[in-house]
Amino acid sequence: MKSLEQRLQVVEEHVKQDKLKVMIIGLGSVGSYLLDYLISRNDPGISIVAAGRDADKMQKKVNIIRISGLIRGVNKSKIEVEGGVELNDIETIKGAIEKHQPDFIVNASRAYSGLKYGSISWANIRAYGIWSPLAIRFTKNVMEACDLADAHGIVINTSYSDAVIPWLKSAGKAYPDFGSGNLNHLIPRIKFAVANLLGVDDFWNVDVMFAAGHFHDVCISKEGQAEGVTLPLKVYYRGEEKCLSHTEIYKACKISMPVDQTRNMMNASSNYQIITAIIDGIRTGENQRVFTPGFDGHIGGYPVLVGYRGGKLSAWIDESAFLFEEMERANRASMALDGVENISDGKLIYTEALIQKVYQAFGAELPKIVAYEDIDQTAKFIIDKIIKPQLAQQGE
Repeated sequence: MKSLEQRLQVVEEHVKQDKLKVMIIGLGSVGSYLLDYLISRNDPGISIVAAGRDADKMQKKVNIIRISGLIRGVNKSKIEVEGGVELNDIETIKGAIEKHQPDFIVNASRAYSGLKYGSISWANIRAYGIWSPLAIRFTKNVMEACDLADAHGIVINTSYSDAVIPWLKSAGKAYPDFGSGNLNHLIPRIKFAVANLLGVDDFWNVDVMFAAGHFHDVCISKEGQAEGVTLPLKVYYRGEEKCLSHTEIYKACKISMPVDQTRNMMNASSNYQIITAIIDGIRTGENQRVFTPGFDGHIGGYPVLVGYRGGKLSAWIDESAFLFEEMERANRASMALDGVENISDGKLIYTEALIQKVYQAFGAELPKIVAYEDIDQTAKFIIDKIIKPQLAQQGE
């Protein structure tokens, strides 16, 4: 694939020509919410392709979203359905990309659909890194297809990008440009928390600079604490930095949330924000900040700017508040708590603590190292030895 900057130039041209195309691969809950959000822009310059295995099933979802949008008077986007796209068949993915030439490719697929992995892992082992082979299972196929098709689109991944994107890059493979969700889910909580602590109602005037891996997105959101890790955090109100207790901020981030598929409204919103940040950066010429996991193959989540640098549209890690080295240290500490010791040379290395927890909780022996070529085998092991037995116990 061409470099991110080269592909951004193509997207820039299409934005200016009002002929932007977004492909959503997988129309489950994340993909369906994202489709709804995109048509709500009411922008005839954006067309959307829903790609997946079952065209009839996807068409039904598209129909209800299109009609609901038109009832609200906000549907000007053309929507196409591309069936026969099998996530285990790289050629079918490649064919869909070559046919439609999308400017954005959102991988919203899941190796085990209909299940929030955290419903199994958090209560039992307080870690999500165990699911890395599942998260990368279809992403690697999508990226190989993008590479073979020489896609010009910007690729956004929706599943555990803190580890998935670095894993692909370390293996010398094509990798997604942005990850959605995770860190980005925590930023609004922090904004609400800061506004409450300051006693102000205009929470939209609160700004945050923050970096952390997936563990802290969950730990702070669920428990209101950072597990003893010092994280790079600065908060601002109307442009002025505020010295508030990080402990109190984290406590105030503990907000009750549903545990079913409606949680994916946040992930879809994160995808939407990345797409609109790039569009807005082009149209306004102003830098747009997003918080995204796995950017440029780095472990964990970082603040990232999209805008013009050296006269060219680009994206880069924002070091205006914290140096990269400080953010990387915090991210590696966070990911270790999530069960990921390291990612290097195409290998994901689990922590000993996670291996022991998994054996005690599920009676399954995780390998210490998962090589790139063993991803599918390990994913199948996790499904057969952990997910299916747990669902059977729950009567699902």
